[in-house]
Amino acid sequence: MRFNNSLASTDAGWPEPQVSPPLNIAGLLIAYLEQLGVEQVFGVPGGAIEPIYNALAQSSRRGGPRPVVARHEAGAAFMADGYTRETGALGVVCATSGPGATNLITGVACAYDNGIPMLVITGQPALPGFGRRALQESSCTGINTVGMFRHCTQYNSLVSHPQQLEAKLIAALMRATRTPRGPVHLSIPLDILNSPATVAAPSYDLRTLLKPSSMLDQQAVDSLSLMLRDARNPVLLIGGWCGEAIASILRVAELRQVPFVTTPDGKGLVDPRHPLYRGVFGFAGHASAEAALRDRSVDLILAVGTSMNEWTSSGWSDSLLNTRLVHVDESDDHLARTPMAKLHVSGRILTVFEKLFAQLDTVATTTSPDADVATVTATTTVTACHEALLFTLPAGPAQPPDAKVKPSQLMHDLGRLFPATTRYLADAGNSVAWAVHHLAPQFAHPDERSTSSHGGWLRTTMDFAPMGWAIGGAVGTALGNPDGPVVCITGDGSLMMNGQELSVAVAEGLTVIFVVLNDAALGMVKHGQRLAGAEQIAFALPPTDFAMLARALGAEAHTIRTAADLNALDIDAICARKGPTLLDVFIDPEEVPPISVRMRVLGTLL
Repeated sequence: MRFNNSLASTDAGWPEPQVSPPLNIAGLLIAYLEQLGVEQVFGVPGGAIEPIYNALAQSSRRGGPRPVVARHEAGAAFMADGYTRETGALGVVCATSGPGATNLITGVACAYDNGIPMLVITGQPALPGFGRRALQESSCTGINTVGMFRHCTQYNSLVSHPQQLEAKLIAALMRATRTPRGPVHLSIPLDILNSPATVAAPSYDLRTLLKPSSMLDQQAVDSLSLMLRDARNPVLLIGGWCGEAIASILRVAELRQVPFVTTPDGKGLVDPRHPLYRGVFGFAGHASAEAALRDRSVDLILAVGTSMNEWTSSGWSDSLLNTRLVHVDESDDHLARTPMAKLHVSGRILTVFEKLFAQLDTVATTTSPDADVATVTATTTVTACHEALLFTLPAGPAQPPDAKVKPSQLMHDLGRLFPATTRYLADAGNSVAWAVHHLAPQFAHPDERSTSSHGGWLRTTMDFAPMGWAIGGAVGTALGNPDGPVVCITGDGSLMMNGQELSVAVAEGLTVIFVVLNDAALGMVKHGQRLAGAEQIAFALPPTDFAMLARALGAEAHTIRTAADLNALDIDAICARKGPTLLDVFIDPEEVPPISVRMRVLGTLL
């Protein structure tokens, strides 16, 4: 018999004290998550992890972590990824044994390749069933999921005894949150989850153990300060790992009037209207950013918080990877990709730039106020050109009123129509190319900053880049920040892969606007084949009414065939609604996306 929170009565009529069930291993695990302030556990339930859901039921009644049920385990991992990027807190995802665990792998691999901390819990049949073909057995004697996760996690272990839980959980979480960050995995058999805990409450304070480190190489910072002080024409490259430090980085740029560019995943950390901004360098980037780095008068390129992968380095371009480069990063893996740099500065980026600003500010107060007049004048001259870059759409004949929406125009309109509090996620494929190149949102204040560890107003995935990542990611983002709308820019191919997660936004009452670029094609495949002169094959998709599909799942939906249809929407009402809205946008399928960097790399590496 199950009791609620009211007091039961004995036969004598006296109130019977409410007795909490003894703490088991599943309960201890959830108690640790509650200690960390975890709000949601994303996943899909199953028999092998039922004790975790029992513990979540008890936790949610007291205001602790609660379950968010995804429609597919990969979607659950994408949600945890989006939640972490938005809040900077740990995303937690769980799945049952066997196919539940293998379904997680794409989402976990994406988090691993993008350095997103995540705690992954999977179930196993009870230990006595190992080696006996238990249902969905995924131990070393079955479909070895622990072995599979070894390749896409920073820590990976089977908990085979109740007394192991605390030690392995702490080791896993420390690996998740220390550089190199990423997902960690614990696989816990059913009988272990049900076993009584050997302690009555968590033995350790995880908040203290996981406090961020502020280590830095002071000698390298001193060298950088001298280089930046002496440089006549420095340029700053801001990467996606600068979220925590972006305010300090921009203070240094503004103090020295250093023009800056961003990587594609760093664009969302800055105001595109900032007078020192020169655009995006890398995939789907801007000519102004490329020109800023190629300028022969540039004597220092300061790259900060960037992995130097294909997309963030513009296909390993020599305009960035040269002897003018100084690379600042927390990750030794990132620094290892720039052996040509004249200086590496290793350490927490926030600490580096706080120290750097203090040193440069001291110098500035003892320097003539006219010392940087030439630099300021040059900055002012370039600003007008950059304004034109941001807001001038591609030249061409005027479009008739009934013309299909051009994706470049759509990005411009999304930035114009939605409020300054909007978060945008751009999915893999042409969606991210159009957003990186053309999207420029409103800002409530010119100096608005992001404070999350891997956030900003535009979220992308740079390395593993699975289709449909943004769909689940948008749900996790909205759960992490329910006060502003979230716009998910995705393609029709991605929606066909992972569109079922829209149902979670319905169930949770989340203000997510799914903007579907509907061109009846796998767009990047189609345009990539054309640009490469390859056979035109295997890209076409059948005509699909995504608005009807969204309504069937319980969402609001609008079909957009022209720019007039988009402008006729009541955006204020859409943003005020506690529930998702899908915009099925029939885009011009012939407008060529800005994917030249990708095409160049594909061609040169053959």
